[in-house]
Amino acid sequence: MDRPLKVFSGRSNEKLARSIAEALGLPLGRSTTERFANDNLFVRFEESLREADVFIVQSLTPPVQDHLFELLMMIDAAKGSSAHRVTAVIPYFSYARSDKKDAPRIPITARLVADLIETAGADRVLTMTLHSPQVHGFFKVPLDHLSAETVIANHFATRLEDLERAVVVATDAGGIKRASAVAKRLDLPLAFIEKERLSDTQVTARSLVGEVEGRIALIIDDEISTAGSLVKAAETVLDAGATSVYAAVTHGVYVGPAIERITGSPILEVAATDTCAPPEPLPEKFKVLSVGPLFAEAIWRIHRGESVSELFR
Repeated sequence: MDRPLKVFSGRSNEKLARSIAEALGLPLGRSTTERFANDNLFVRFEESLREADVFIVQSLTPPVQDHLFELLMMIDAAKGSSAHRVTAVIPYFSYARSDKKDAPRIPITARLVADLIETAGADRVLTMTLHSPQVHGFFKVPLDHLSAETVIANHFATRLEDLERAVVVATDAGGIKRASAVAKRLDLPLAFIEKERLSDTQVTARSLVGEVEGRIALIIDDEISTAGSLVKAAETVLDAGATSVYAAVTHGVYVGPAIERITGSPILEVAATDTCAPPEPLPEKFKVLSVGPLFAEAIWRIHRGESVSELFR
């Protein structure tokens, strides 16, 4: 049976959901989300889902709890409407940072959220660049974990004329694998910064491993939140002799003072994909890279029962 493929969007990033649907040659599915006077959310699908292969696009961006609960309600409504399969498409899974019990009397929230998504009825999950890859293991349903490294590498390859003078820099040891993938695609050397996190919004650089003197530094990270880590990394490589600094991340969350910090920093350009809906208008030094076609290809492969991993060979 050739089941109908349907793509719907929560309220967190409808623009990305529309680009995914357009790349698939489909109209974005019709749904409604309302908030009652008592602050309760209400969701409704405005078309039949019977026996359909349903994909619900929702990033866990601020307000995170509203967007998470809207996603859970949409999953539950789709299952209750006789959808054949429901896939939660979560381009940005913000709770991936809460992946371990590293202090007394705290929850492992990433695991809790995974349990909630499964309990709501999701048959599988599609996401991108988890801050902690081990979160993959918290899901008992199949999870496809996409990577934005190809998109980022292609951006730098077309953006810089003197790319051979560049070095790829990871903002910490945990990001070496991610930065290494970009460096390998661009055939560039790799460096990384040893840092110490003082709080959720404060970091300090301890040392720089690798040669950046006389080179263009391309800083790679998984996300920008308040931009404290990114600006500190830029200052570190410039102090070590880098001639200029560019940066690219998968998730441009841009909370608090992030835009102002980056605008006032020596970074020449910051590129982020559209997993998070970017604030508008963005200053000139900010670039948005679309991952809509990549998600569309992954969704098509899942729908057809084909390999998703082949996208990254």
